[in-house]
Amino acid sequence: MSESGLHFAQPWWLLGLLVIIPVIWWLKRSVQRAGHSPLYLYADRHLLPHLTGTRELNSKERWRQFARWTSLWTLAIAAMAGPRWDYTEVHLFHPGNNLLILLDISRSMLVTDVSPNRLGRAKQEVQDIITLNQVARIGLIAFASVPHVITPLTEDMTTLRNVLPNIDTDLIELQGSRLLAALERAEILLQGLAPNSARTILVISDGDFDEPGVADKIRSLERQQVRLLALGIGTSAGGPVPAKDGGKVLDQRGQPVLSTLNAAELTRLAAAGSGFYLEANYRQQDSEAILQAAARSQIPQTGPNEVTRIWNERYFILLLLLLTIMLPMWRLA
Repeated sequence: MSESGLHFAQPWWLLGLLVIIPVIWWLKRSVQRAGHSPLYLYADRHLLPHLTGTRELNSKERWRQFARWTSLWTLAIAAMAGPRWDYTEVHLFHPGNNLLILLDISRSMLVTDVSPNRLGRAKQEVQDIITLNQVARIGLIAFASVPHVITPLTEDMTTLRNVLPNIDTDLIELQGSRLLAALERAEILLQGLAPNSARTILVISDGDFDEPGVADKIRSLERQQVRLLALGIGTSAGGPVPAKDGGKVLDQRGQPVLSTLNAAELTRLAAAGSGFYLEANYRQQDSEAILQAAARSQIPQTGPNEVTRIWNERYFILLLLLLTIMLPMWRLA
């Protein structure tokens, strides 16, 4: 049999099929006794239903009921045994590498100086990191005026990949770009990890914020062995910030607010966190560099290239068959 062929997760449940044997013996005995009922002393066979209010099943009907019961019992026991076949191999991540992504979703990230816009380009970069990742657990925090934890640190890249398209600037009602609050939330998520584990924060933003205390907070995190990297999204030419109504955000003079990539600010913050700054491009070298920087744990691996198997459970197929057989019984009832 193929290594990925049909087998049962809990095969001892199949012992329940042995119950069918005594039931067959009992049914044979009951059929034999049916023709010698004491009630026949008081009335003819064809009159008994009028006397007792019930109709006795003949031998053929008894065996038909037994066949239906056997089918239901077999399907139920087989489903409990956990039939499964085919599996997906999942690489085990190094438990000491942790990468927490802080994704800017303020309205300036809707500027279209890069295609399709800054936020769309940032999500493409996160997608590349998820696709290439085989070294770290990844978490995601979206932030504008307040931070919003999308996923905590996890090895489940499928979940991250599924939630990514739904992230938008409308996720947070109050607009702004408060990196300090996002760093404080990141600090909470990174607490309690193993002392020798690698803890890395990646800020993906256009750098369009001027908030006091951010550099001091980053230096405080650096003293806790938390490294900060920055990935810039946008261009130095920039563009107008779109408003919710489809127009443009205007300043106090009624002029469109222009947002440009503040590479200098992102570089300064990355330096405060003993990290580096990269500008997003359409090649995967930036994603590879980020993952390589995150893979610096001093916790030894338990084995090279470890993988685990996630089996495709098929018990629901048997349950559907069981319900299909039972439907006519409910209709008759």
